[in-house]
Amino acid sequence: MPELYGNTTGLKTSQVTALKSLYDRRIPQGSFVTPELARRLTEASRGCRRQVGLLIDRLGIIDKVVVGDAHQVFLPDLGRSRAGTGRFRGLRLVLTHLRGEGLSKDNFTDLTLLRLDAVVVIQTDPNGMPGAVEFATALPPEEVTEGNEFWRVEHRESVHHWDDDFLAFIQELEGRFSHSGKLKETDGRPKAILIGVSLDRSDEPRRSLDELERLAETSGLRVADKLLQVRTKPDQRFLIGKGKLQDALLRSMSLGAEVLIFDRELSPSQLRNIATETELKVLDRTQLILDIFAQRASTKEGQLQVELAQLRYRKPRLKVMPTAMSRLTGGIGGRGPGETKLEINRRRADERELRMAKQLKQLGKQRGMRRGRRKKVGLPLVSIVGYTNAGKSTMLNRMTHSTVDAEDKLFATLDPTSRRLRFPEEREVILTDTVGFIRRLPKELVEAFRSTLEEVVEADLLLHVVDAGSEERDVHISAVEDVLRRLGAEDTAALLIFNKIDTVEALQLEELRHLYPEALFCSAVTGDGLQSVLLAIETALWREERSRNGAA
Repeated sequence: MPELYGNTTGLKTSQVTALKSLYDRRIPQGSFVTPELARRLTEASRGCRRQVGLLIDRLGIIDKVVVGDAHQVFLPDLGRSRAGTGRFRGLRLVLTHLRGEGLSKDNFTDLTLLRLDAVVVIQTDPNGMPGAVEFATALPPEEVTEGNEFWRVEHRESVHHWDDDFLAFIQELEGRFSHSGKLKETDGRPKAILIGVSLDRSDEPRRSLDELERLAETSGLRVADKLLQVRTKPDQRFLIGKGKLQDALLRSMSLGAEVLIFDRELSPSQLRNIATETELKVLDRTQLILDIFAQRASTKEGQLQVELAQLRYRKPRLKVMPTAMSRLTGGIGGRGPGETKLEINRRRADERELRMAKQLKQLGKQRGMRRGRRKKVGLPLVSIVGYTNAGKSTMLNRMTHSTVDAEDKLFATLDPTSRRLRFPEEREVILTDTVGFIRRLPKELVEAFRSTLEEVVEADLLLHVVDAGSEERDVHISAVEDVLRRLGAEDTAALLIFNKIDTVEALQLEELRHLYPEALFCSAVTGDGLQSVLLAIETALWREERSRNGAA
């Protein structure tokens, strides 16, 4: 027996019979819709005063008859599986509108999310006759211009004399999508859409979103799109408005994106709601940074620290996300030594956390003993700190003639590296390169890396390295100072050093010298200015001794 789907409550027997009789119709494969079927459809729709939709396959057979209300049609669950790259579902939706309205947002959502061949809207006049026609089809990503939607809309005066060959049309469109997929998936990296929220009209949220893009690329993702919503306050359920989330979902389906990344830390309930609403992998800024740290950790201590930070982040989320958290496992956001901890119940997670904290405490004691031995022999400790990718490792290499890994990536250095630096008069210091800081550095990381960051707290002198070529250098300086305060190292003597002066124009460099008269300027790549940095380190460490010798 044919079945009616959707809102069938309150239908009369005659109306049900008229709607079910639509299953008896069949249209040629080359037609979008025939005038005969359109008339039967609009008559049935006007008779029950509800929108009616037909899902028609490519053989021209009506697969489902769906009844809505006066404003929209509620499609049944068709599943989310895809036949392959560039292929649609093989169903088109033909439906009626009763009030002269055009294609709605819901129609475009159905087109995109359900991968329909097309959505055809037939206007129904007061006599139940078919009127003007409007239809939409999806556009391949490279055909979407900036600011435009991801679909094409066309109009026809009526269903009569509509001679377009539907089968040829959809095969040609699928061919364009397939070719687009081959062009876009050459590097094999998963695609992501970045989402930010601005609570004011400043440029800070946009700059933060640009930094999130670099974090995503460092983690191995390819950014397909970026969205920024201006709001007076964050939405409690989704952080952004539900309409904006729906827009992000449409874009993800059109661009083939698998991941949504939010530029703020999501609460457990927000993470659950977004994952449930979109059925996509959902990450926030904290989890993305944790993922990068998981990739970079190479020593036993570093791996334990990352695992502990991951576990502390995930524990409160295990309580509210029994199923949606499965979308966070594996790949981006689920890497590293802690990736299987999502499957542990809370009791075992607590036990694991205590065990890891104990191991890290023991390793911290060993590190403290090494620091104590250095102090006994009178070797000062100098720590290089700064925003991530400011050139700290390159500076260490240049000063100590070392070959520490120094990549043009965020968080290229995770585990601290120490080298001896020799000065004239047979003086030596221990120069330590530390992990780079970043704005809104996750508190879980600061706590987990506290034993490692003790190198900063115990230092006799800090070298605060800043990227002179960055437009956000003031923000970077403030972010580093904030982390130093959280560590209790704000009172440690420090030298402010602007690195990468080889990337700065002469006029801009002169302006920086005027704004920061006490700062030092150098290029770790070319070596320019490093001699003055070494002299400043020597003066800062042995100033009192120099003064005493001068007085004598």
